[in-house]
Amino acid sequence: MTRKTCNQPAFTLTELLVVIAIIGILAALLLPVLSSVKKSAQNAACQSNLKQLQIGFHLYVGDNNDYLPANNLVYDVPPCLPIPGNTGPSWCTNIAPFDATPEGITAGLLYRYTKSIPIYRCPADHSTIETRDGAKLPQPRLRSYSMSQSINGMKYAGDAASYFPRFSKLTQIKNPAPSACFVFIDMQEETIVDPQFGIPTGAEAQNNPCWWDLPASRHNQGGNFSFADGHVEHWHWNAPKVHDGPRGETQLVGDQEQDDFTRMQTGFLQDFLN
Repeated sequence: MTRKTCNQPAFTLTELLVVIAIIGILAALLLPVLSSVKKSAQNAACQSNLKQLQIGFHLYVGDNNDYLPANNLVYDVPPCLPIPGNTGPSWCTNIAPFDATPEGITAGLLYRYTKSIPIYRCPADHSTIETRDGAKLPQPRLRSYSMSQSINGMKYAGDAASYFPRFSKLTQIKNPAPSACFVFIDMQEETIVDPQFGIPTGAEAQNNPCWWDLPASRHNQGGNFSFADGHVEHWHWNAPKVHDGPRGETQLVGDQEQDDFTRMQTGFLQDFLN
């Protein structure tokens, strides 16, 4: 019985190392591209979420004789409790950092027009719920977006509401124009609590230039907004939006953020410097 010998050449160690090196180089070149594609897809999905919420907003207005949905759930600075007289009703009653169940969304005035829980959350928002003592839990939050204080909000006890524009009907939105007036705002994950986005405007802003709430900057140092005429925009920031204090506390506007802050104010009141 004779044996057949195999004379086929094998890869040398050097050749294998070269192949491994080539694969590593290709991976290094492709991973940033794939990451960029993923981020672009998340940004597009976030804008789609805002567009769907905005459609629901307009359906509500059409069914309610031009009246805007109430925006009357407002929490104060720590211990993060609702301000008396501002406990609802509201377009949404979800308290983003703490609510593990969707009742705050399903009980909102807009849910009958937007019956999809996922559209309330930005896909690039990786924040999770937590206890009121600050212990982080693994469950993703349910909401990333808030509604502008100008949209039927700012119903505080006292005279604070006199500092800010407040529209109760869609046809009242003239300054800023509907194409420039914020409705839904993609929020920075460390400042979102109640479903209302607040920022000082007018004389209040000149006397106290600070952030109450921060817009998101998770989309390539930018955030997304919907406007009262129905369109959605992506804004890029001069500086990242980072909250550097306890939740609910205001923070001063940084030197590199002055233009960002002014730009945000125009979405609430265009002639705030006059």
